[in-house]
Amino acid sequence: MAGSRKADIAKTPAGQKNSRKSRILIVSGLSGSGKTVALRAVEDSGFYCVDNIPVSLISSLIDKISRQSGSRHIAIGIDIREKEFLGNINAAVALLRKKFPLQILYLEAEPEILVRRFKETRRPHPLGGSLEEAIMIEKKVLAGLKSNADRVIDTSTLSPHELRKLVTSLYAPQAGHKDLAVSVISFGFKYGIPQNIDLLFDVRFLPNPHFIPGLRELTGKDKKVSDFVFSQPVTKQFMKKIKDLLGFLIPHYIREGKSYISIAIGCTGGRHRSPAIVEELARFLSKENLDRHIIHRDI
Repeated sequence: MAGSRKADIAKTPAGQKNSRKSRILIVSGLSGSGKTVALRAVEDSGFYCVDNIPVSLISSLIDKISRQSGSRHIAIGIDIREKEFLGNINAAVALLRKKFPLQILYLEAEPEILVRRFKETRRPHPLGGSLEEAIMIEKKVLAGLKSNADRVIDTSTLSPHELRKLVTSLYAPQAGHKDLAVSVISFGFKYGIPQNIDLLFDVRFLPNPHFIPGLRELTGKDKKVSDFVFSQPVTKQFMKKIKDLLGFLIPHYIREGKSYISIAIGCTGGRHRSPAIVEELARFLSKENLDRHIIHRDI
């Protein structure tokens, strides 16, 4: 999921040169959720990056970097390793927002995904001990940063490449700026609902290609399955309604200041109906000034 809140950069104190064009980004989140990938993505996009410093030192560090390097884009990584400095994070962030055009990006993932990632890399959790217990403690310690975040992104279904692409699209200075980044996700209800989704649609009411000979082993990305799904009158009605809804919602999201939304389409197994719908929605959204990301979680 990603929620967004429009950063108040219009109230930067007078005398801070080029402040409206500056970007100060704090990157934080749960261990294993992709903070290093995100930091590298913004560094390659032109940010001066510093990782793992106490919150109390951020203000003086930004001033020093700005004087020495002239950089107007600075990204700072904060994580559980600085837990002794996170107790007063809400007040610290409030002070930083008064002085700088600050944004906070917070990354998270479902607990079972984090456990799997740690086991795959064979790296210990920074807090040590049981992985499950460490993840629960970390979520509590970082709750203040999450509550202050301008964007919260659930990376459970994202590969490192997909996360890098998404972060770059959100923060890289680009001439061809997109109004909104949209992730469209297909999934199967039998494997659980993706977390932190902005819009979720259940398409289990559509006729299921799983029971059609010759289609079961294919996916919704295959033309034969897609042709079957969209040959159904009920699918045509549904697509008209969902396109009308998105055509109404997206301009309002943009005006409200959102820069990222996630749309999830679910069927029973996430293999046939929902991927076919997601592919068609992606084609529909390509007509708008949107940065689209397609994720088929369960195929």
